[in-house]
Amino acid sequence: MSKIFAVFCLTLTMILSCTGVMGANDLWGELKSGNHLVLIRHALAPGFSDPEGFDIRDCKTQRNLNDMGRQQSRDIGDLFRLNGISRAVIKSSYWCRCIDTARLLNLGQVSELRSLNSFFEHNERKQEQTDAIMKWIQNASLDTPTVLVSHFVNIAALTDYGPESGEIIFVRRLTNGSITVIGSIPTLK
Repeated sequence: MSKIFAVFCLTLTMILSCTGVMGANDLWGELKSGNHLVLIRHALAPGFSDPEGFDIRDCKTQRNLNDMGRQQSRDIGDLFRLNGISRAVIKSSYWCRCIDTARLLNLGQVSELRSLNSFFEHNERKQEQTDAIMKWIQNASLDTPTVLVSHFVNIAALTDYGPESGEIIFVRRLTNGSITVIGSIPTLK
């Protein structure tokens, strides 16, 4: 299957399965308008949690993207470009599966943000990290499309929405500093 056809099929699938109040075209338009951002759960990385004894700075000890997850990440980047976004501010959790997802989007330089790190096995950090990412969102310019790549638990704590691997969650920052989900696009085929 040609790459163009694959991107077309992925785009059509995403448009047809887009959830939320707005249609897919409206979501992309909102992202480009400022005061919006997207949260992306890292792409497909089979398994659950991390292996015992994993090291945050050693990808060989972590649960990582598989071939499908790496392709899913590239396809998500293609979807951004197809919708007129070729550059973005990209922040990622320190986990390799998030950094790899962010880099494979090929939308710009990726920088790590500690508050996006998983607290799955350290629930005592949930409130502190959720507050920290909210503060970051409240102070971010959001003039440029902004992408935060993180984990299920972080996104669910922030939005009360449980995303699939690679799902794109579109968020609006309100004038009072809070956020609201305006829609999502699943990217698993």
